Amino acid sequence: MNENIAKALAVLPDKPGVYLMHDEHGKVIYVGKAVVLKNRVRSYFRNLASHTVKVKALVSKVAEIETIVTDSEVEALILECNLIKKYRPRYNIMLKDDKTYPYLKVTMAEDFPRIYVTRRLIRDGSKYYGPYADAGAMHATVKLLRTMFPLRTCRKMNQERPCLQYHIKRCLAPCAGLVSREEYGAMIRSVCMVLDGRTSELEKDLKQRMQNAAENYAFEEAARLRDQLAAVKRLDESQKAVTGGGDMDVVGYAKDDTGICLQIFFVRSGKLIGRENFFLPDGGDSRQEVVTAFIKQYYNDASFIPREIILPDLPEEDETAVLTTWLTEKAGHKVEFIRPQRGTKRDLLQLADENAGKLLEERLRKGKISLKTDEEATEELQRALSLPDPLERMDCFDISHTQGSETVASMVVFRNGKPSKKDYRKYKIVSAEGKPDDFKSMQEVVYRRYKDYEDLPSLVVIDGGKGQLSSALEVIRGLGLHELPVIGLAKREEEIFTEGSHESIMLDRESASLHLIQRIRDEAHRFAITYHRKLRGKRNLRSVLDHIEGIGPKRRQALWLKFKSIDAIKAASVEELADTESMNYPAAQKIYDFFRMDLPEKAEVLKN
Repeated sequence: MNENIAKALAVLPDKPGVYLMHDEHGKVIYVGKAVVLKNRVRSYFRNLASHTVKVKALVSKVAEIETIVTDSEVEALILECNLIKKYRPRYNIMLKDDKTYPYLKVTMAEDFPRIYVTRRLIRDGSKYYGPYADAGAMHATVKLLRTMFPLRTCRKMNQERPCLQYHIKRCLAPCAGLVSREEYGAMIRSVCMVLDGRTSELEKDLKQRMQNAAENYAFEEAARLRDQLAAVKRLDESQKAVTGGGDMDVVGYAKDDTGICLQIFFVRSGKLIGRENFFLPDGGDSRQEVVTAFIKQYYNDASFIPREIILPDLPEEDETAVLTTWLTEKAGHKVEFIRPQRGTKRDLLQLADENAGKLLEERLRKGKISLKTDEEATEELQRALSLPDPLERMDCFDISHTQGSETVASMVVFRNGKPSKKDYRKYKIVSAEGKPDDFKSMQEVVYRRYKDYEDLPSLVVIDGGKGQLSSALEVIRGLGLHELPVIGLAKREEEIFTEGSHESIMLDRESASLHLIQRIRDEAHRFAITYHRKLRGKRNLRSVLDHIEGIGPKRRQALWLKFKSIDAIKAASVEELADTESMNYPAAQKIYDFFRMDLPEKAEVLKN
C-alpha cells in the first residue's frame, strides 16, 4: 500500500457515495458505490488472500483513490452509472455501448409529429423507442408503420400544395393544412401504441373511432381506420402471446469458455415483441455481479422500463432495494425484480437462457471466437505452411479503389497473432491512379514498404490469388529479399498460394489457423476500404457542397468531421446540421433543402 492510498483510507467519509480508483497514470480503472464509503473502500485492502483474482489484480494497480459523497445511496447509484459510462473503467463489467445502436424518435413536441431513425438522445420532449440491435428489423418497423399510418416524412411545413405522398394516400398533408392537429394527434397515439406493443388496446380504439366516423357519415375516414385496424390485427396475429398480459423484460444468461452472453426478451402486453443480446468477456465475476452490472448500465439509458424484470439471479438484498427505488422513480411506476421458480415466467427465463447459450455456440461455430489462443493459432499456421521460423510478425496488404479512382493500399500487422495497430500503414497509390490495375498497385505498395529493408516480417500475406502474388514477388525478390516468405490468399475458396507451387493449400474450415489468416485478410480489407471511403467521401462532399451557396471549405470540413458521409448529411435534420461547428440555421436549411429538391431543379443548380 503506497502513501497516497494510506492517507486516502485514513480520511474516508462515513457517508454514502462513489469511489474512483486510479492507476499510476491517473486513469480511472474502477468505479463503485457504497452505503458507507469508509467500510466499502477499506474492504479492498483487507484479507487480500480471500479476494478473487480480478480484485487482487485491481488492488495491485491502484495508485490513488477519489471519493464523491452523495445524500443517498440512490444518488450514488445514478452517479456510479454515469461515471462508468464516462470513463469505461477497465475493471468494471462493461456492456456494449448502446450509443452505437439506432433509436426510433417520435417528435412529440411538434404540432404534427414525425417518426425517424436517430442515434442521438436529446431531452426535447420526444419519445424514443429502442435501442435496436437489429437495424434491419428497425427499418422494417418504420416501413410497416408508414404503410399502416399516413405519417408525414417532410420536415418543412406551410407548403402551398401537398406533395406526391398525399396523392398516393401515404400522408395526410399537414404541411398544407389538410388535416387537423387533433386528427393527426390521434394517429400518432396509435403509432405509439404499436411501438409500445399495446395492439389489443389499439384495436379497441380504432374500432370505436371507425364506428364514430361511420355514424357521422365520414365514410372516407371510416375506410382509412378500417384499413389500419386490419393491419394492426395482422400484426397482432404475428406476435406470439407468451403470458396472460402485462409488460416485462426477461434477462437470460449463459457462459462458456468463450465468454458471457446476456439475452433480453421484451414482453409487452403479454406478447414477445423483440429481443437484444450483449456479449462480454469472462472476468471471473459471479452471475449475480454480472446481472447487477447489467441492470445499472442497461436501464440507465433505457427508453422504457417495464413493471417486472425477470432475472436469473437477484442482486444482493441491499442492492435490490436501491435499484428498485431508482428504477421506480425513473419509470414513474413501481418496478419489481423477480426470480421465478415455476410457471410461465420460469419457462420464459429458461427460453432466454437457452437462446443466450445458442448465441455463444453459434459465435464459436462461425469462428468469431476461437478456443485456441492467438499463439497456438500462429503455431498451427506456421506448421501448415511448413515455415522454419515462428510467425512473430505478419504483414498483410490489400488494394481498394472505385474503377481506378482514389486507389489506396493498406498494410496491417499482426504480432504473435494479435493486431498491432501502431504498425498499420495506408498508402495513396500514384502509379495506377485513373485506371484499375491491382497488380501495378500491389507492386508499388510492397516496393514502398520494403525498399529500405527495415523491420522485416516473418510472413507477407497478399490479399489475392496467383496474379497478385506473382506481382508482389517480382518486386520483393527484385529488392534482394529472397528468404522472405510470401503467400497469396484468394477469397473465393480461401485458397493459399505459395511461391513456385501450382497446387494451393486448403486449410481446414474449422481450424484456428484459417480463422487467424481470415482475420488478418479481413482487417487489411477493412483498413483499406475505410481509407478509400474517406477519400472518396471527401471528394464527393467537396463536389456536391460546392454548389450550395454559403458552404465553403471550413463548413465542408466541419460537416465531414461530424457526419463522415454524404448519406449521413442528407439524412440529417436541420437542427442536427445547424448544431455542427461553423454552421448556422440558414446554412443548415440550404443544405437540407438542396437534398430535397426535385431532380430537374437540382440538376439546374449543379449545372450552374
